[in-house]
Amino acid sequence: MSFLTLTDVSKSFGDLHAVTGLNLSVEKGEFVSLLGPSGCGKTTTLQMIAGFIETSRGRITLDGRDITHMKPNRRGLGIVFQSYALFPHMSVAQNVSFGLEMRGVDKAERADRVREVLALVRLDALAHRFPRELSGGQRQRVAIARAIVIAPPVLLLDEPMSNLDAKLREDMQFELRAIQRKIGTTTIMVTHDQSEALSISDRVVVMEAGRITQIDTPYRAYERPENLFVSQFIGKANMLAGKVVSRDGDAIRIDFGHDLAQTGSLAQLASQGQSISVGDAVTLCIRPEKLRLCAPDKGRLAGNVTSRFFLGSQWLYRLDSRVGEMLVCCQNHGDEPFPEGAQVGIDWHADSLRLIGRERAHG
Repeated sequence: MSFLTLTDVSKSFGDLHAVTGLNLSVEKGEFVSLLGPSGCGKTTTLQMIAGFIETSRGRITLDGRDITHMKPNRRGLGIVFQSYALFPHMSVAQNVSFGLEMRGVDKAERADRVREVLALVRLDALAHRFPRELSGGQRQRVAIARAIVIAPPVLLLDEPMSNLDAKLREDMQFELRAIQRKIGTTTIMVTHDQSEALSISDRVVVMEAGRITQIDTPYRAYERPENLFVSQFIGKANMLAGKVVSRDGDAIRIDFGHDLAQTGSLAQLASQGQSISVGDAVTLCIRPEKLRLCAPDKGRLAGNVTSRFFLGSQWLYRLDSRVGEMLVCCQNHGDEPFPEGAQVGIDWHADSLRLIGRERAHG
């Protein structure tokens, strides 16, 4: 049995359906991220788990107990808010100790547990400081310490790193994951940051318009998106539209309707287990880093560099081609980059194309 289970959970605010028919099972000790754009229902889902919002329908169970209608303070969950919500008049140690006091833990045990958790988040030397005397990253660690000191069965994180600058946010992602692994607490994080979710989660739950569109490991969600939304929301993607012109076993041939340099207007790939028929309109996805640039007459497709962006370890190119705009991401090996206006070839391995959409042929 899963440790935390949401069964057919829905939430409506009048005519607005914030979450619809959500089913999710989380294993004990797992780190799961709810990922999606603003308004997709991820924060509402987190607040229903916490008990701050009542479900309109469905059931939430935790370790075999039905907590659907249980008050938030009886669920015993640890919560880190986006704003951290630290008490400004309390020291670091007092902030961390507060939850233990509310639970009636005796003074000696409180002191021991606060000392242990502050050492875990590397704030033991700052125990007597006040929040105003801390950096953003330190305040975030205080909020995490306050949430985990009560030894919660589940830790809920509501975009906990959104207030940090880019470099500190990246550092804190790995620090948060290290803390979670060390204490083994089941963790659910809400985020709209794809790189954050992919880098530290065991699984990502991609949400759109109040529904789950894909639940998968970060690697599979990125490499094998199940639909157009996931392919474009997680990372960058080039989309190619075509029509299936033949099929031989698992191999299908697709006509893009354009003059491709080496293969005419055809591409061949495996159907990837999907039910595909001749005449079907299909959409293919290929990630920018799966493409490579070469001489104009050597690639599957010819293109013109319209702009380029230096990203330090990589160059990102925008190219105009006969199948539309293409994004190509190349590692920076110290070679001279292609200049804007250059004519280039675009090539890829057939296994890099992913079939993500299909519309049945009529008749």
